[in-house]
Amino acid sequence: MSDEPDSLVLRYLRRIDERTARLEDDMQTVKGRLSSLEAQMSLMRGDFVRLEGRIAGCEVRLDRIEKRLDLVSI
Repeated sequence: MSDEPDSLVLRYLRRIDERTARLEDDMQTVKGRLSSLEAQMSLMRGDFVRLEGRIAGCEVRLDRIEKRLDLVSI
C-alpha cells in the first residue's frame, strides 16, 4: 500500500518533467524565431534610413529644378 502513493507521486513528477522539457523546447523555438525577427527588423531599419537619404536627395534636386524653372517664389 505504501508503494501506491509513491508511484502516483512519481507519475505526476514524470508528467511535470515531460511538460517542462516540452516547454524548454518550445522556448528555444520562440527564442530562435524572435532572434530572426530582430535581425529582419534591423535590416528594415537600415533600408528605411537609406530610403530617407535618397528621398532627401530627391527633394534637394526637385527644389533646384523648381527654382531654375521659376516655378516657386524665392
